[in-house]
Order: sequence, then C-alpha cells, then structure tokens
Amino acid sequence: MSLEPSAEPLIALVVAMGENRAIGRGGGLPWRLSSDLRYFRKITMGKPVLMGRRTFKSLPRVLDGRLNVVLSRDRGFVAPDAVMAHSLGEGLAAARASAKRTGAPEIMVIGGEDVFRAVLPQTGRIYLTEVHASPDADTWFPELDMRDWREVSREAHPPGPKDDHAFSFVVLDRKR
Repeated sequence: MSLEPSAEPLIALVVAMGENRAIGRGGGLPWRLSSDLRYFRKITMGKPVLMGRRTFKSLPRVLDGRLNVVLSRDRGFVAPDAVMAHSLGEGLAAARASAKRTGAPEIMVIGGEDVFRAVLPQTGRIYLTEVHASPDADTWFPELDMRDWREVSREAHPPGPKDDHAFSFVVLDRKR
C-alpha cells in the first residue's frame, strides 16, 4: 500500500473590509470589532499566516500558535520570532512547508493591500468580514470579480458593546 502525498494547502485570504473596500487607516483597522478579532484567531490558529512588513508592524506581538511569515523587500528588516521572506514565492514556500509539516489545510494571508493584490490570483478561498460601514481609510482591498467567486456561507451580526458596526462573516470559494 502506498501513501499518497497530502493535498496542497489552500491559499486563503483573511480580510475585514468596509463597504467602500477600506481595510486600514494609519497602520491600524478603521473600526473596533472585538467579535472579528476572535473570529480571526479561531480561523487562523494552527495555520501559517503570511503578511507584509507593515501588517506585521501593526500587530502588538507575533501571532501565537501560528507560524508567522513576514514579507519585506527590505533585507535589513528583522521580524523577531517570525520567518522572513523577501519575495512572495519565498514566503509562500515557507508557509506551504509549514502547512505540510503540521497538516494545516490552509495558508492564511492576512494583508496588507499589496500582499492581497499579489496573491489574489492564486487564492482559493476568502474569509471576508463585511463591515457595514464606509470609514475613511488609506488602505484598500483590491476589486473582486464576483463572477469568479461563490459564496459558501454568511453569518450576520448586529453592532454591540464591543462591535462598533454591524458586520457579516462571509466565506467565498473560487469557482473551479
């Protein structure tokens, strides 16, 4: 009996986006949604996360329980307790190797704008938090051609004491 190699891990984007495609402002998020932070932790835990340098610098610390892969063209930049990569290919290779080693089914790409844009053509799934607001922003999610995507789940949430806006958790899979 031969063992078949495990399937390639799926590349998945994880993004919270306003109705105007806003994803960031001033190096942070343009809203307060505690429920989304808990959801982010739940869906990324145990999976490699790939991010750009600015996204890494916006975090209070390395994301525990996940291999953190940081992309930067700046070879002098050091991300303590993370794996550095200087190209998208190098970053995806490190994340893919980690996913295969641990059995993680997905590589979670968490931003920012340039990283999302670069990896979108290779992406198979998007974990999208639709924030039902249009905040001022300086960072945007790329346009999606929805003809390429199929909505597989949607869960709506009202604003609450720790959630400034109504929002929906949406999962999109690329049509094959």
